[in-house]
Amino acid sequence: MNIEITTMSSSHINSVVQIHLRAFPNFFLSFLGPRFLREFYSSFLVDSQGVGFVALSSAGQILGVIVGPVDPRGYFKRLLKRRWWKFCMASIAAVVQRPSCMPRLFRAVFYRGESPAGVQRALLSSVAVDPNVQSVGVGKKLVEHWLKEVQRRGATGCYLTTDAEGNEKVNQFYQSLHWRIDSVYLTPEGRRMHRYVYDF
Repeated sequence: MNIEITTMSSSHINSVVQIHLRAFPNFFLSFLGPRFLREFYSSFLVDSQGVGFVALSSAGQILGVIVGPVDPRGYFKRLLKRRWWKFCMASIAAVVQRPSCMPRLFRAVFYRGESPAGVQRALLSSVAVDPNVQSVGVGKKLVEHWLKEVQRRGATGCYLTTDAEGNEKVNQFYQSLHWRIDSVYLTPEGRRMHRYVYDF
């Protein structure tokens, strides 16, 4: 498959949100809904530390997306200052449906992924690939392109977190790209997580 990686723009956001919903139908961010996801992905367009790319088919169809800040320090504080009211408005429906989700909602918006010890690394916040084109190299190309960009912009390494259990395919994916498990931890909800790092 011919895949082109290009910088994410505002014109891509609606398609990116639909891909996220299809790729992660049972995840918390998807429960928060399309409006919330539009704010989440758009946030990487309005901060100098945000890095986002989409994968396009030869016909111009969006196949996948990757986002994350070069330097997470201060990134989410700026996000809170600039866009807190937009995230609040976007999450009203989810909060009304499930009021107990408020603490998790706050962590979802301003989550730094429990950064590993040592040097500051870029945070890979999200990778989503259309389920119809998974396993053909879209995710790999997105990750490789994102790594090159954050390295070009001064990052000495990267990290991400993902579920340790019931998530074998994703864990195998990152391990095949030479990310290594730095540590394992539990979220406040009791989810067992892998923290991966990739150093240049």
